Amino acid sequence: MPELPEVQTTVNGLNNTVKGKTITDVWTDIAVKSPTLSHHKQSTKSSSFFATFKKTIVGAKILSAERRAKNIFIHLSNKQSIWIHMKMTGHMMYGTYVFDTKTKQWTPAHEEKNDALRDPFNKYLHTVFTVGDKQLVLSDVRKFAKVTIVPTDSIDEILKVGPEPLTKEFTLQVCTDQFLKRPARAIKEVLLDQKIISGIGNIYSDEALWLAGIHPLRKVRDITKTEMKKLYESIKIVLEKGINFGGDSTSDYRDINGERGEFQAAHNAYRMTGKPCKKRGCSGVIARIAFNGRGAHFCPVHQI
Repeated sequence: MPELPEVQTTVNGLNNTVKGKTITDVWTDIAVKSPTLSHHKQSTKSSSFFATFKKTIVGAKILSAERRAKNIFIHLSNKQSIWIHMKMTGHMMYGTYVFDTKTKQWTPAHEEKNDALRDPFNKYLHTVFTVGDKQLVLSDVRKFAKVTIVPTDSIDEILKVGPEPLTKEFTLQVCTDQFLKRPARAIKEVLLDQKIISGIGNIYSDEALWLAGIHPLRKVRDITKTEMKKLYESIKIVLEKGINFGGDSTSDYRDINGERGEFQAAHNAYRMTGKPCKKRGCSGVIARIAFNGRGAHFCPVHQI
């Protein structure tokens, strides 16, 4: 699932490409499915809601895009915001596409010079916004991504997530206080809890714990003040590094141009099972343990 760096990379791309442009049309092939009712309320997976969604956004100008946790908000001139959660395999791209009336599919136009948009991972287009003379598309092989519309001024009320780790408001004290809300839980589990801290998933939790030298199963209450400070710093370091590398494309993620991020080449723990630990002077070998239906990757020597 795209995490904070991947979502932020997408938002940066949206602000560089579609900001200031007007939405002239929208299409989806998942609108015939039953309504999805969740914290997103109604999504475009409801055929009845899609008509309202289309009427609301067509003709509106895109003012800006913003990330909140793992969510994308595209703010419109009519005081509405398109809310997109890319879920496990979703990613957004911008380019020139054409619709084939026979196959009922969108593909990059012949004149589209960006071959990255033709990457096989980029062909699962299920929602397409026409913005000016180009298209903003959502590719999602597993069809888990959600798209809906909410009043811009209701976002804070609707979205119940923890503090953003890359803001100046996220101090060491705030970080410590948030973690201590779950004192008896494993630190890996708490890092993944979006109500405790926003935007961190499997990849960056493994990387932050490796850098901090903390075992993923350590209870929060057993982490010392010194270790907590190191973890706080490590969280910021790995997330900023992820953004600088354009996100992680270990799986399906691609950026607004359809290109892979490069953070997967900088992994120290995530999916490095059996590889020598990269920490200087460490003799460990990266191991993997099953954890709450997922995996946790760590060095059994220096992560204690």
